[in-house]
Amino acid sequence: MKRLDERPVTPAGAEGIDAIRRTPGRAVLAFDFDGTLAPIVADPAEARAEPRAAGTLARLAARAGAVAIITGRPAAVAVEYGGFAGIDGLVVLGQYGMERWESGELRTPEPLPGVAEARAKLPGVLEAAGAPPGTFVEDKQHALVVHTRRCAEPEVALERLRGIIAALAERTGLALEPGRFVLELRPPGMDKGVALRAFVDERDERPSAVLFAGDDLGDLAAFDAVEALRAEGVPGVTVCSASNEVTKLAERADVVVDGPSGVIDLLDALLDGSA
Repeated sequence: MKRLDERPVTPAGAEGIDAIRRTPGRAVLAFDFDGTLAPIVADPAEARAEPRAAGTLARLAARAGAVAIITGRPAAVAVEYGGFAGIDGLVVLGQYGMERWESGELRTPEPLPGVAEARAKLPGVLEAAGAPPGTFVEDKQHALVVHTRRCAEPEVALERLRGIIAALAERTGLALEPGRFVLELRPPGMDKGVALRAFVDERDERPSAVLFAGDDLGDLAAFDAVEALRAEGVPGVTVCSASNEVTKLAERADVVVDGPSGVIDLLDALLDGSA
């Protein structure tokens, strides 16, 4: 395992790490799921958390002020695929914060009407756009995700579909969220930054520090939230689970690690005092 002090860390990130080490019981730590705690796979239904993730998160939840997973997946799916059901103190905010799983209980709202309309129209839209073989749709109840990872040229396929999917989002009152070979149609008004800020604001006292780890474009909003909290005097750390598919997060992050295994290495270093 590579020690944290052997990794490039920005001055602001180092301040955040120090604050977590000094007062872990008031620190808020949050994580994306796919690409951050679980490796990206061709079939989203086959995704599973890095084998050490559940154990490390359980240790973290026992020591930190609050630990959350903030994901675009349904909360119950992230819990199942992560093996997180028995972790005391862990909160899972699914569908960009629309859903909340905590202590085995799930709270979820009714889907917006626009999702049903988009669900009905999406097959025809994809056919009209000439979606190449390998394109498939993931239905998350509150959102719909068009995947091109299985296509022969996934980036070309994504660009071919981007405009027409954006038009469908506008017609149905949904937001378009691009990602790693995906275009997601989801309800507007919620993103990972909004979810993270709301989770932080639940605390009875101001946190000693905030950390967020992510890997994809949808995680930039959470990075923005960490930076906004810094401006208010709360030390913060942004962590990028790096890939060769998305580089924007690495350019913004305080700490860059090698995929989900690197994220777990980083957390283990914090827990073991070697950070």
